[in-house]
Order: sequence, then structure tokens, then C-alpha cells
Amino acid sequence: MREIVLGTAGHVDHGKTSLVRALTGIETDRLREEKKRGITIELGFAFLDLPCGHRLGIIDVPGHEKFVKNMVAGAAGIDLVAFVVAADEGIMPQTREHFEICSLLGVRQGLIIITKIDMVEPDWLEMVEEDIREYFAGSFLENAPLLKVSSVSGEGIEEVKTELNRLVADSDLAAVAGPFRLPVDRIFSMKGFGAVVTGTSIAGRVAVGDEIELYPQGGRGRIRGIQIHSREVEEVEAGHRTAINIQGLDMEVIHRGEVLATPGCLRPSYMLDAEFTYLSSNKKNLKNRARVRVHLGTAEIMGRVVLLEQEEGMPGDILNVQLLLEEAAAVWPGDRYVVRSYSPVFTIGGGTILNPCVSRKRRRFRDENPRIFQAYRAESDELAVFHLDESGINGLTYNDIEILTGVFGKRLSKVLRQPLSQRRILLVDSERQWYVGARIMAVLENNAIEIVKQFHQDNPLKEGMGKEELRSRLQQGLEPRLFQLLLNNLAKAGTIEQEQSLVRLSGHEVAMAADVSGIQREIEEMFRAAKLNPPTVKEVMAHFKGQPEKLLREIIDTLIRDDCLKRISGNLYFHRQCLTDLEERLRAVLERDNEIDAQGFKALTGLSRKFSIPLLEYFDRQKLTIRVGDKRVLR
Repeated sequence: MREIVLGTAGHVDHGKTSLVRALTGIETDRLREEKKRGITIELGFAFLDLPCGHRLGIIDVPGHEKFVKNMVAGAAGIDLVAFVVAADEGIMPQTREHFEICSLLGVRQGLIIITKIDMVEPDWLEMVEEDIREYFAGSFLENAPLLKVSSVSGEGIEEVKTELNRLVADSDLAAVAGPFRLPVDRIFSMKGFGAVVTGTSIAGRVAVGDEIELYPQGGRGRIRGIQIHSREVEEVEAGHRTAINIQGLDMEVIHRGEVLATPGCLRPSYMLDAEFTYLSSNKKNLKNRARVRVHLGTAEIMGRVVLLEQEEGMPGDILNVQLLLEEAAAVWPGDRYVVRSYSPVFTIGGGTILNPCVSRKRRRFRDENPRIFQAYRAESDELAVFHLDESGINGLTYNDIEILTGVFGKRLSKVLRQPLSQRRILLVDSERQWYVGARIMAVLENNAIEIVKQFHQDNPLKEGMGKEELRSRLQQGLEPRLFQLLLNNLAKAGTIEQEQSLVRLSGHEVAMAADVSGIQREIEEMFRAAKLNPPTVKEVMAHFKGQPEKLLREIIDTLIRDDCLKRISGNLYFHRQCLTDLEERLRAVLERDNEIDAQGFKALTGLSRKFSIPLLEYFDRQKLTIRVGDKRVLR
């Protein structure tokens, strides 16, 4: 079983730090200011070895309202909460706020501890206990153990240890799957070692020697050493209070609120789609685009809440929202967050991240919004299909799908197995592990068929459409591998035929009208009769004045395709039979004289340089001749 972290919660001066000291013997207030003022300002850390053999990590959080953001940073990594209420004061403002924060962050187990029982009479204590039970009724702490202690006399401390032992021994908290992630809550430097960061590892595992990446700003380093509660270890997994010594990242570039994680596992974003609970304790409605403080892990980021389906949020509402952040955040699907108002500062709500890297701002009151947010809550395979359909022709890599679905490593392979076998998603490039949704492929295929069909109608004399022309007309920037997969699918279905660089509908044949057929015969005869002095294209156009130029050019292309004409260069064409006759004459001369120069070729043909040079180069390309100096010989 992974290590479990206990966090304290409760109003300022209700005895949280004294309780931790009585339980563990560890003083968690380490700052001079904390000792001078007698209140906790920063997060404090301790541990408790339990009889069940488990070491319980403890995070002591500040209770003062000015330091609630530090409390949120600590609560983000806890599994159990020790909710502390002082007997002499009972439920107080930060009692309520801390409880709301724990609820919003998804804490579901804990115990209630009444401290300072040595300062009140039994009747008062009984009344406080009733108030506490009434306050927590209907919540995750409704049936939690309630213990009464005095950190001064030690009364009840052993009972707390016994109850913690039972909670931990009975806990079935499994290791949190996914990439390693550690929200940074403290950074310092050790002479001879370099930067050291601390935090609570919330997922995955990492070992000494592994590469690690800092998010959202980027930058990679290598893990030089790991400590858990001042003990050197080779590996750490989710749930541990951890100190990591990093080689390759300077202390100055690391800040609280950033995340150390497996390289490539997070995608920093300024926009997050989320489910948002607007607390019922709020006195006012929530306005669209309200400026707020968003707490994600150990980070506090200013932002705005965009209400996608309501004009205003009512207290108690659960809303679909988009969070627009003023700084990039690096989070994982399913991460919890807390929102506090801009000014005055107090907790107003929070919830769950549904999409950690949204590509565009969502427009309000769109019919698609409820569908999108419903898809976010679907099973992992359906969620993967949804994100691939949303990605369009860009598709997603395996790593992209991990980031968007929150399913990591080999577990994702199992998730994708069924939609792949059902061809709801398609693997385009196995080397890059690049996928597209079948829905976008179906759209592309239908569009491709229509484009080729229209091409045949517009160009009845052409055998087919150029593949590159089809790709450019189908979709700007369509990736070649995706385009080829599309063609292969259509060919396999018997819809199209591919021939070298051309594509056509299956069964397509060039159908020539009688008048066009007559023009074709006449053009062919023009070139045959002209022999080695063929007409130019302009002369052909002039001869058939009144016929569309496009039609005449298509007829010439058809004659070339049918091997009646040969294109020598530019707009210079010869009839095939004329070239065959010339080739026989040239071969005879070369076999007799072994060589021929430009003047000799002009004498043989009676042609000017305008025709003779292109023809010599044509025979070179046909590999009949080869140029040696100024002469040609048989190849």
C-alpha cells in the first residue's frame, strides 16, 4: 500500500501545530516569524510511525485567513484530514472555509479532533460536540471518529494514534496511476548539491537518475537524490512527502506552484474546461467572467470564470465552465481545484478539471457545449474517440491522448484496443503513434469522391485527377500519410482506382463525343502531315478558332496519353510515327559513322536549330544516344 498523507485543517489558534507536536514530537513551525507570532504561516511537515507498520506523512497547514492560499497548497496532496476544532471556540470562520476547501479538493476520509478540552467545563464540551456533529451532518465527516484531546496534558493523544492506525490499516487507497507529478511547495539550495524541491508526490513514481521536467515553464534536469522524511531512498511513488535534489536546474528558475513531472506528460495551457461547484454558502450570484484566484496544486493563478450555459451562477449550482488563466497551468484530467474571489478574498467554489489543454475559447450558449461536457464525463474509450473526432485532420499522438484522457502508459493501449478494432479510430502512422478519428476520415473520403466525380465531369477527356491536386483541394495542409491512407481505403472499398500519380473513380472511361472525336483525328493528322515541322499549339488554336482552348489542350493531352503525340520540350510536339522514322534514320547513320554532331543532324533532318537541338536532347533522354563532347554516339 502506498504512503498516506494526513493534513490538518481548522481555524487559526485551534491547536493544529500543538496536536502534531504531541503526536510526533516534531515541531512543524520552522520560521522565526511563526515562532514569534505563535501562528503557522507556511506549511509544516512531520511523520508518524504507526503500529500497523505504516509511516503516516503529516502536513500541518496555517489556519489564519491571510494564509488560506498556503492551506490550499497543502491540502491539495492529502488523503486524510484531521479536522481540528478548539473546545473553547467551536466552529469558526476558517473552520467553515477549510472544510469547504477539503470538500472541493475531494478529500473523503478523516477524523474530527476537539482540542483544548482542558480549558472548558464538561457541559460546554458536550455542547461544542453537538454543534460539530450538526455542522458536519450530511458531509464526508458525518460519521467520522470524533476525539477529544489536550495537547498540554496529553489526554486523548494515544486514542488519536489508535484511530489513525485503524484508518490507515483499513484504507484501500491504491497507488495513483499516471506519470510522476509533484507540485512544488518549497525550493532551497544545499551547498554541494544544488537545487532541492519539496512537495507531495500525487501520482506515478520516479527514481534516482531519471530525467524530470519542470512545468509550465519547461526545462529538464536529472534526479540526483531523493529523500522521504529525511531518509535517502532510490525511488518514490504517489503519496509521499518528498524532497528531490535536481541536477541541471538552478534554484532561481524553480518557483512554488510549478510541477515536477515525467517529461512530456503535461501540456501547459491558459484555458481549462472544468466542472465548477459554486458553494451554497455564497451570498451573491456568480457573474460571467468574474475575476478570481484559481488554486491548482500549489499554484495560485489569477483568471476568469466563463459560464457557458447560464447568465449567472446561483449558490449551490454545479456549472460547466471554462477557466481563462492569466498564467499557464500544467494539470491532468481529474485534478481538483479551488476558486477564491478576487477581493475580498474568500473561497467561493471549485471542482474538477475536465480538459487540461483546451485549444480554443468556447462560445457561450452554443448547442455543442452540453454535448462536449457530457463527453468529458464518458468512459475512457469514448473520451478518446471524442478527442480524436474533435482534433479533425490534425489527429492526436498516443502522448496527446494520454494528456487529454488522463490514461497513461500501457493502460491506454487497453483502452484503445476496442475502438481500434471497431475502426472508430484509425492508426495513421505506427512509427509516430499518430491516430485520427474515423468520423473525420469518413468526411474526407466522401469529399474526395465528390471532388474526383466533379473533376471527371469538368475534364471528360482526362483519365484521372492528379493525386497532389486532389490532396490540395481536399484540405489545406492535409498530411501525406493521412491522404494516402484515405486513398488506400477508397481503393480497397472499390470506389477509386490509383494509377501512378493519377486517381479516378472505379470504372471511369474517357468518353469522347463525336464532334470532339473528329477534332482529335484532325489534330493528329495535322501533326502527322507536318512530319518534322509540326505546328505550334498557337497554330492549332488558330486553326480551330471558335473551339474552347481548354478543350483543345485536353485533346492534345489525350493524344499524348494515347502515345500518338510526343512532347519534346515546352510546347513542342511531334507525331510518334515521325519520331520513329527519324530514330531509324539516326540509328543507321550512327551505326555507319559511329558518331554525329549538331551540323550532321541538321543535314540529316533539314531542320533549324530551333527543332534539331530539342530533338537531339530527346534522343539522349530516350537513351538512344549519349553526348560525348560536341558529338553523339549510340548509347
